[in-house]
Amino acid sequence: MRELLNNELSRRTFLGVAGGAAAVAGLGLAGCGGGGDTAASGSGAAGGEAGGGTITAGSAYAPSDYSPLSTSSAFCIGANWHVLEGLYGIDYHDYSAFPELATGDPTQIDDTTFEVTIREGAAFSDGTPVTAEDVAQSFVRERDDESGTYAPFLVPIANVEAKDDTTVTVTTTVPNFSLLKERLAVVRVFPASMSADDLKNQPVGSGPWMYDNITDNAVDLVPNPEYNGEFPAEDAALHYDILTDATPRMTAQQQGNTLVMEMVTADAIDQIESDGCKVDTVQGFATRFILFNTKKAPWDNKAARQAVMYAIDTDKMVSNIFSGLAAPASCYLPVDFPNYQEAATVYTYDVDQAKAKLDEAGVTPGAIKIRCTDNTQASAMATQVQQDLSALGFEATIEENTSASTYAAIDGGSDDFDILIAPGDPSCWGGDPDLLLNWWYGDGVWQNTRTGWGESAEFAQIRELMSTALGQSGEEQQATWKQVYDIIADNCVLYPLIHVQTATASWADPAASPSGTAIEGFEGIGTTGMSFIGCKTVSA
Repeated sequence: MRELLNNELSRRTFLGVAGGAAAVAGLGLAGCGGGGDTAASGSGAAGGEAGGGTITAGSAYAPSDYSPLSTSSAFCIGANWHVLEGLYGIDYHDYSAFPELATGDPTQIDDTTFEVTIREGAAFSDGTPVTAEDVAQSFVRERDDESGTYAPFLVPIANVEAKDDTTVTVTTTVPNFSLLKERLAVVRVFPASMSADDLKNQPVGSGPWMYDNITDNAVDLVPNPEYNGEFPAEDAALHYDILTDATPRMTAQQQGNTLVMEMVTADAIDQIESDGCKVDTVQGFATRFILFNTKKAPWDNKAARQAVMYAIDTDKMVSNIFSGLAAPASCYLPVDFPNYQEAATVYTYDVDQAKAKLDEAGVTPGAIKIRCTDNTQASAMATQVQQDLSALGFEATIEENTSASTYAAIDGGSDDFDILIAPGDPSCWGGDPDLLLNWWYGDGVWQNTRTGWGESAEFAQIRELMSTALGQSGEEQQATWKQVYDIIADNCVLYPLIHVQTATASWADPAASPSGTAIEGFEGIGTTGMSFIGCKTVSA
């Protein structure tokens, strides 16, 4: 991924790699058995018959709104990867961008103008051809959606217009925008005629799968007969059981009723491995973060915020709350993530340093209010923070509510909280640093309302650097992002305490599976959702 992001920009071919589109496509789905090897049913890697069965999966998340314009549902975002294509897609195994509807990389016309050609014969599952107008309207409707979910990600793109039936012209707000493919991948393409209600309930796309039946308890997909891309569905069905409770999800996997189980709990990993399952444990961006109310003293003082950061024992959190399936933050991005560099300031548990920072800030510890969402881990973290801060003399109370209630109280402006502990993970939309930074450090509700830090000189500096980085590439771009990481870490207004690892179990060997069926080519990913692109069942 780092190589893909850091390739120098040529005048005629944008972010090209040796071999052009074929090379990118070959890299794109390698983590899930991509490439031509999985394009036809037949003998599987385990020696049995491959394809023609049903991929079964146990989801840890419940579905809600399927609309590609606005959904923030972990389940629906992941399911939509299989149904709706963009001009480009993201391989969530390494966050590289690869062509989906596009025939190759964007062709650069001038500093802010690019053209992308659509795959010949591409069609939606309802039989209608995919046109450039469908692509353009998908972008416009997503950008203008009232929810504003994706709008911050699309700011660098001024417009997408149909040049002809199979070519779109993309205009950017940033000269030589180096992350165009990654950002276009946010836009999922659907028929321009689809209503908002239809998109929420059962969107139509041009991907290898199509929705067949949707309920609160199970979701069924079947192959899209119109799909002519590189990764056709090779099985008869893709079935999700909605098993938000870990115990029935574990039971279904042990019994072979599911081939893949999302979100294996740490205490179940040894057991499911001993049963014969393969477990993929992947470090992701998903954070449990701390947010300070800088509208309120002493949190308008950087040294006071730093004191709290040094007082929190994140190693203890990782061990006791996450059973080792997490890592303390040493940067806004996790270690081994694309474009990671250790921040100049890394907060390690140091009570003496914390007390020195309080003295520097001139703070006498007293009563404070910690807010947290009802996420189990965030709740446990808030309790530990309460205990850790007592060593500095703070008397903290905890108020726990649902995410909706917590943010409604904060956004209403009447809440007198001091600190917030909560989860978040924008990496389900992509992994480029600008996208991840913009989720919390964009010019929006997080800094302008929730932290109250949006008018600071440091925030203005961050925004300027982020804007500069968009027009850069390679080492120059990375150096600019490093400056952003350092400023964010030093000010620690909203900062990760830990980055979570995701464990996913799968039956990889049909001889070990209770059902006699396994899944070939599946690999877990570090964010919510399961990717079955390029995968297929195999029987003994």
